[in-house]
Amino acid sequence: MRPPLTRRNFIGRAATAGAGLALGLPGAAAAEKSPASVVKQAVGDWPLSDQRDAEALLQVLQSGHWGRTSGGARVKEFEAAFAQRMHAKYCVATSSGTTALLAAFGALNLGPGDEVILPPYTFVATFNAITNSYALPVFADTDAASFQVDPARMAAAITPATKLLLPVHIAGSPADLDAISALAKARGLALVEDACQAPLAEWRGQPVGTAGLGGCFSFQASKNLTCGEGGAILTNDETFANLCYDFHTPTGGKKSVSSGRGANYRLTEFQAALLLAQLTRLEAQAKTRDANAAYLSELLHQIPGTVPAALAAGCTRSAWHLYMFRYDATKFAGLTRAKFLQALAQEGVAASSGYTSLNVSPHVKALATNRHYLRIYGSAAMAAWVERNHCPVNDRLVEEAVWFAQTKLLAARSEMDRIASVIAGVQKRAGDLARS
Repeated sequence: MRPPLTRRNFIGRAATAGAGLALGLPGAAAAEKSPASVVKQAVGDWPLSDQRDAEALLQVLQSGHWGRTSGGARVKEFEAAFAQRMHAKYCVATSSGTTALLAAFGALNLGPGDEVILPPYTFVATFNAITNSYALPVFADTDAASFQVDPARMAAAITPATKLLLPVHIAGSPADLDAISALAKARGLALVEDACQAPLAEWRGQPVGTAGLGGCFSFQASKNLTCGEGGAILTNDETFANLCYDFHTPTGGKKSVSSGRGANYRLTEFQAALLLAQLTRLEAQAKTRDANAAYLSELLHQIPGTVPAALAAGCTRSAWHLYMFRYDATKFAGLTRAKFLQALAQEGVAASSGYTSLNVSPHVKALATNRHYLRIYGSAAMAAWVERNHCPVNDRLVEEAVWFAQTKLLAARSEMDRIASVIAGVQKRAGDLARS
């Protein structure tokens, strides 16, 4: 029979269980061999945690206040801390990055007949959040050098039905916010940043999220700042903040003008407590990523056929949620990207091919025959929508892209040397590998 749950044995169990997962040991064996003060984790493990996280969770557990509306204070504390760190006036915490987008769109009363311009190089959740409101997603092609949306293509995609510009800061690197902000202002359009991958990213020294009306963030398990699932909206506009709050909680309370719509998208006290603990190590981790990303880029620029993603001119800091580069098979004796990735994996360097062409995916194309969309927009308009969504630059980019996860950039400097050495070695053997 287990002893009753106390602060000491809760922290001990959390620490030893984490150590068991990291070391691949059964829970009982790990509990006997691991100290209770620190969660031991191998390089590349994510999320990282220690006693602060266990303490934070236990405090919420014992408080009896597990939700925002049940008297808890952790969500409000996190909102204040995150807003302060990101130089924003207001923060509304949500249950995920997707629900942050949904609440922001709800605050804008986005709906049938409205068009939203987004990039094709993004996770499907960006698209799904738009279609959840029965608005029409319109794709603007990518800038191949930066992997970000091309502002000129956004401008070309605007119609009288356009209501929102939705740039996505892919990999944690800001899109060209000067150009996009100017475009939004000139055309009288709302601008919301999908900054789900970009906490601590900066544009001209200002953290992302407030260049337009607001910005949406994700704290999903893979993210640089994580609580497993969670999200937030940042804004400097009090009215927008209140509208987001009233949309994301069924009890309202901010006295904004209701559109008659809403949902329950609230963050829990447990998630907020984890985020507060994770915030204590975020800047140190970010500095490690900054240094390693800069060093790795120097190394890869010396290897023909590996072109690191460029940072837009106004980017003063990337969050480096991903490290991305373009792979040119012609500089590797025609070695396909699939075989290149396989060769890296065999040397212990895990990499990914990244996103596919979202704009022509079966999921996206199914919208053209969705009965609700046909009723709202008509068959001719939906057929024309399919034609509008051609993105030839992005189609090529998805065939060339290679990603490293942000955990790679938390390793020692020597690991960056090893990664570059492995890639250079693959290049030397590329002819043989291509024929195999």
